[in-house]
Amino acid sequence: MKIRLLAVGTRMPAWVETGVDEYRKRMPREMPFEVVEIPAGARGKNADIARAIQAEGDRMLEKIRDQELVIALEVRGAVWSTETLADRLGDWRQSGQDVVLAVGGPDGLDSRIVKRAQARWSLSALTLPHPLVRVLLAEQVYRAWTLLVGHPYHR
Repeated sequence: MKIRLLAVGTRMPAWVETGVDEYRKRMPREMPFEVVEIPAGARGKNADIARAIQAEGDRMLEKIRDQELVIALEVRGAVWSTETLADRLGDWRQSGQDVVLAVGGPDGLDSRIVKRAQARWSLSALTLPHPLVRVLLAEQVYRAWTLLVGHPYHR
């Protein structure tokens, strides 16, 4: 089972790359964690935001395979505890499906991605910066895996 984070935005600060890489390296070989960056749609002074979101959605849909399980990171999604994530991770592993965690741009996910998703997950009621979300997701996926295998990381 592979876990891919499809995230809108490129050229993240070094601290993001370092943070994500730290947890990515800790993941077991049979459950690799990969980040795929999706270029953001054009934004500017008179930008058409709907068109930008659609362009991001087009790029994401090109990267999602038919057989993959998609989880949309959405402000209106369900809030999961770490234990709930561990349970979900266990279910996903047993299903044998690869998983895509989809994170939209500054204006959210394209509705087609949300519609394609099998679940909607909200990390917090707080507004989080997108670079931080990448690190947080990598850490929480690692923490959930440690719960599944009885590793002492999660206390």
